[in-house]
Amino acid sequence: MDEDLSIVNSNTRNEKIKNFFVNNKNKFISIIIILIVLIMSVFSYDKYSINKKKEISDKFNTITIDYSEKTKDKTAESLIEIINKKDPTYSPLSLYFIIDNSLVTNKVKINSLFDLLIEDTSLDSEIKNLIVYKKALYNADNATESDLLNILNPLINSNSVWKSHALYLMAEYFFVENQNQKAKEFFNKIISLENSNPDIRLQAEKRLNRDLSE
Repeated sequence: MDEDLSIVNSNTRNEKIKNFFVNNKNKFISIIIILIVLIMSVFSYDKYSINKKKEISDKFNTITIDYSEKTKDKTAESLIEIINKKDPTYSPLSLYFIIDNSLVTNKVKINSLFDLLIEDTSLDSEIKNLIVYKKALYNADNATESDLLNILNPLINSNSVWKSHALYLMAEYFFVENQNQKAKEFFNKIISLENSNPDIRLQAEKRLNRDLSE
């Protein structure tokens, strides 16, 4: 009797499951179609991203290989186009090439390109920190104390691998400006910093011992 009842219950349960699938067939089909579309979309986007990356890479390599003094303006224009694409690899490289070869002399324009990378481009945090440091280096010769600190404070107040570089740049700025007490403070911050760059630490120690020992 119990066995018969179990068979009946099993059949009833199977029938309910069957009816459920039959009654919701259209829903299941829709879900399957949506999943297929999503998978295809992801695949297509990945393929598009790879192709886009290769396109930018090829463009950057062609521009820089073909560069000469005669193509200076055209090279600058083409590299700025790459920067405006906000590519995490080739946009920074394009700006570095522009600066290293003095393709654009307008500091306002260069700083606006720095800001585009720092504020609007999706970058690894330490790559972004490096660009912040490079912006400070670019402006160091003509910047006021306030200007330089405004650029470098995000690094100085962080645990970035570029923190000791930022501290050293500020220390050297104060040293050149004959603000020796401030220079000593920043050099000492480097020495007391855990995991500071060994070369930067050595240079800070040399500066303190040789020029700021009094």
